[in-house]
Amino acid sequence: MTESQEPPSSHQPVVGVAGPPDLVTRITELGAGLAGEDQADWRLVGITYHDEREVARELAKVESGLDSCLFTGPLPYDLARAAGEFAVPATYIPLSSSALYGALARAGLEQRADVRHLSIDSIPRSEIDEAYAYLHMPVTDVQVIEYRDPDSPAEFFEFHRDAHRSQVAELALTSVRSVAQRLADADVPVLLMRPTTATIRSALRTAALLGIGSRLEDSQIAIGIVELPPTGQYSRDQLRLAVHHILLDEAWRMDATVLARDERSYYLVTTFGSLAAATEDLSAPPFIERIRQEVGLDVKFGIGLGVTARAAEANARTALAKADSVGERSYVVGADGTMLTSPMRPNTRQRSENPAHRKARTTLDRLAKALGSDPGSPADRLVVDAGVVAELLDITPRAARRVLHTLTETGLAWQLPPLRSPGPGRPKQLYRLLPEKLG
Repeated sequence: MTESQEPPSSHQPVVGVAGPPDLVTRITELGAGLAGEDQADWRLVGITYHDEREVARELAKVESGLDSCLFTGPLPYDLARAAGEFAVPATYIPLSSSALYGALARAGLEQRADVRHLSIDSIPRSEIDEAYAYLHMPVTDVQVIEYRDPDSPAEFFEFHRDAHRSQVAELALTSVRSVAQRLADADVPVLLMRPTTATIRSALRTAALLGIGSRLEDSQIAIGIVELPPTGQYSRDQLRLAVHHILLDEAWRMDATVLARDERSYYLVTTFGSLAAATEDLSAPPFIERIRQEVGLDVKFGIGLGVTARAAEANARTALAKADSVGERSYVVGADGTMLTSPMRPNTRQRSENPAHRKARTTLDRLAKALGSDPGSPADRLVVDAGVVAELLDITPRAARRVLHTLTETGLAWQLPPLRSPGPGRPKQLYRLLPEKLG
């Protein structure tokens, strides 16, 4: 087990980093270098294994001392989740097209391979097509198998081996260490893909924010200050009405209250959990782009977190001043006064165009109908666990846990505090479904 050397403060979230030893070492060293910056403050604990099937056992040894956990990829994350509900919030480092670009460069420079003839696992076909189109290279002879669930790697070895034996692929690119080792033993040329430094840095900050939310839980208050740019009297009144309408609409989605602050600014008051769901874990402001598109204004947004409303408001003022001073649109200041995101970047993607989000909405609609969640139904009927969801959708408990995780990530469910019992075993994880957000 390894740790970053920075001594923990009372506000530092303790983040477990679970993965193979070399990658965990790389991440903890990177995290130690970032710790102490105005946008990064955490303590990292390494959780290493040599076989992916050991991840749940190694995590159980230290989970009670963590505020959140960061897995080095979707496979160890899914394997740990399959062993039982996490006691702390968890996320993983995505293997995106940025890792593919790095692997393609290494394949050509180090392996002298023809990157037009590869077999690649884990990365979605659409991202591979986009990468090759950007590089102006044909993708016709590139063989792809995507990651679906923890059983997928069992197919990866034969996929790469067969592609090599049939002389379709010169080199295998895999994200799974055990697959890479088996391919090497079978004399199949292989290159292990790894996430880029930028992707790791972003995932570390997300895990730290999840840890802060886990530590403060329901006691943490989030206050945002939305400030309009200076305008003329008539225009100001008309624009304030338009912005107010948008804020009320967005506030309903994020369970916030809108209050007038002065002639050209508003307060938004909510909880950390609701704010995190509406801002993709504090990575994108929830309404800035909409206001710009519909009203034509570039508003400033400062968010403050705190255990009291006064502390959260003070931090929101600090965040707003920071945004003004550097010409950015939005910042977030944590409960201890440190800058958490620097800055939040508007997300211009429309959720309605996201197939995963559409699927999540369809799933929530099915669950709501199965539970009979009409306006007159008791609210507690919408509180479920993986067992209930598995029964309603006729799926396995493991698949049900993935469904609930997706609903939470898309803001269509809340992850409630675990229901602890006096007996042995993990506490039951409950979720509150939010069918009212289907709109």
